[in-house]
Amino acid sequence: MIHDKGTEHVIPGDPLRSVLIPINREGWPFILLFAVISLGLGLIAAPLGWLGAILTLWCVYFFRDPERVTPIRDGLIISPADGVVQLIDVATPPPELEVGDSPRPRVCIFMNVFNVHVNRAPAGGVITKIAYRPGKFLNASFDKASVDNERQSLAMRTDDGADIIFVQIAGLVARRIVCQVEEGQSIKAGQRFGLIRFGSRVDVYLPEGTSPMVCPGQIAVAGETIIADLTTSEAPREGDVR
Repeated sequence: MIHDKGTEHVIPGDPLRSVLIPINREGWPFILLFAVISLGLGLIAAPLGWLGAILTLWCVYFFRDPERVTPIRDGLIISPADGVVQLIDVATPPPELEVGDSPRPRVCIFMNVFNVHVNRAPAGGVITKIAYRPGKFLNASFDKASVDNERQSLAMRTDDGADIIFVQIAGLVARRIVCQVEEGQSIKAGQRFGLIRFGSRVDVYLPEGTSPMVCPGQIAVAGETIIADLTTSEAPREGDVR
């Protein structure tokens, strides 16, 4: 937590918080399963047990759920996912949301199996509609994954009256989308709203005319990276690998 004292920001020092990262509750059944299998493998052969132990540690790592410091200001749209900004384009929102077929600016963030997979609300507001659509499990880095893959789409009316959409998309090895909010629910920017197990992608559809403030290839941090500012008319940003 950041305490504001005038212009001074104080971050309390707690060394344990930087080491003992919380685990999302969705992960405990999997961690237990991995641990039991590892124990069984160890009884068969020690090398198999060590391999199982490594996979169990990876499972713990996958379901980590660190705290984030979310920028708070009207008009800011924050990244809902950790990962690489895979694509920035203009696309039609998922038809199941019934929000019209006008193309909107879209930012696509791809999560690999080593990213934090807890998803966070890109803005504060009210969830106006949620729509689930079954589908395929193509590699989430492919553009057609947004059309063909299983997905959970959410429409939001932000606190300052803008309409945005964010979509959880299953990936090649992702087989379970978890959405923990309901229609009509108010949520805050950066608040956890779900996760996708084992590799996936999240797309954000911005209001027409909005210029994203990130570039393809950039690393986004859920709950922290600003991907758009609805209060500015700034031109689209360009990036350079350095």
